Amino acid sequence: MGRYLVVVTIENKKEVGDPEGETIKKDLIFRSGYSNIESVRSAKCYYIVVKTKSEIDAKKDVTKICEELRIYNPIVSNCSIGPVTKLNK
Repeated sequence: MGRYLVVVTIENKKEVGDPEGETIKKDLIFRSGYSNIESVRSAKCYYIVVKTKSEIDAKKDVTKICEELRIYNPIVSNCSIGPVTKLNK
């Protein structure tokens, strides 16, 4: 049995607005003089540690959790799973 860190990223679909990203771009970046920045998109990351036999099993377990427990809204968001990193004890 090993321990694996699985990164889950939830972000709005491209066709869905991102008010948080727009606020960061307008209010923080432009006001600070970085006028060359074209866009900012925000996302959430979850870092999940899984005890299992392999990287593949860790990714399968986390994928199942994301799908069954609906930790994101699939109508407006995309969920990507990975990378998976083996942890030392």
